[in-house]
Amino acid sequence: MKKLLTLMTAIGFCLLITGLAFAQDDTKKIPSCKYCGMDRGKFSHSRMLIEYDDGTSVGTCSLHCVGVDLAVTIDKTPKAILVGDYDTKKLIDAEKSFWVIGGNKMGVMTKRAKWAFEQKEDAEKFVKENGGSMATFEGAIKASYEDMYGDSRMIRERRKMKKMEQHKHQ
Repeated sequence: MKKLLTLMTAIGFCLLITGLAFAQDDTKKIPSCKYCGMDRGKFSHSRMLIEYDDGTSVGTCSLHCVGVDLAVTIDKTPKAILVGDYDTKKLIDAEKSFWVIGGNKMGVMTKRAKWAFEQKEDAEKFVKENGGSMATFEGAIKASYEDMYGDSRMIRERRKMKKMEQHKHQ
């Protein structure tokens, strides 16, 4: 019985380490955002990873694109939602993170930035230096949905302008 318990503990530990290794190596395994194609490594400070209870996972560049995924996969249940810490770029639990909404730093895929921090002190320091307001994950994802139409419109307009510029230079 003791050997079985030790074996089960060892297997559990290995699975935990493997999951953490995947989470921290996520930009190699999922280099670009499923929805917008942006380089997740370049945006490691805002990237996100959703692990669903059916064993699938989705990597995105931002909370905006996570909002898109959560909306279109309504029948799937997230097991974990991870986000890049703004300062360290390490993936952290999005639901336990300290979020900042707004401020003077340009957001990723949004006019109203939404940043996550592992430490409350880091989020407070960001607010003091850059403005914005503290929020929970629930507040940040709600703000993302509130901003979705305007942000999607802004993205479409930017892409249209880029295409027009490319055609000019051909």
